[in-house]
Amino acid sequence: MGNRRVLTGNIISDKMDKTVVVKVTTRRQHPRYKKYVNYFKKYKAHDEHNACGVGDRVKIIETRPLSKEKRWRVGEILEKAD
Repeated sequence: MGNRRVLTGNIISDKMDKTVVVKVTTRRQHPRYKKYVNYFKKYKAHDEHNACGVGDRVKIIETRPLSKEKRWRVGEILEKAD
């Protein structure tokens, strides 16, 4: 198989069944002003066993389209929230 992208982020919502919303933050340099800026993007990821909760840090893996907006699945839970 081809190489799949892997991203790390925090779960900001787990209200859907078998789906979580993961916020992935990246830090990039602004092209003109050269200041480092935090950018974030939200991804919907498949959570088969509903094991994740809000605040958990997870690794998500790119996969085939599972629904209209889901193209990622939860690979592993790196850190559970308190």
